[in-house]
Amino acid sequence: MRQLNLDLARPSQQESERKEDSMSTAVLAAVTGALLVAAGYAQWRIPRFEATRSGAMLTRGVLILIGVAFGFAAVAYYAGPRYPAALVFLSAFGLVHLPAAAILLLKRERGESPS
Repeated sequence: MRQLNLDLARPSQQESERKEDSMSTAVLAAVTGALLVAAGYAQWRIPRFEATRSGAMLTRGVLILIGVAFGFAAVAYYAGPRYPAALVFLSAFGLVHLPAAAILLLKRERGESPS
């Protein structure tokens, strides 16, 4: 009986793996949220720094297409029980937008005009 009580006090390996999985999912969700903010910022600021409307639409379209393609590729490699496919897709989509968001932020800080 005493042995049983000691075993119940210790977390099982499955419990610690589940806790670890939920922690990594929480971290992935937080990173995904930040990357989606970057994607939204890039899509929002592109027209401000693009000289023509057609140029802005082309730039937005290319970023979206590359984001979707990268998202599907990331899901094929990383999605599984530990990482939900939706979070993997959205984080890859946002990651594609991160360089554009950084460049647009720098342009805004410098006060540059549309190019």
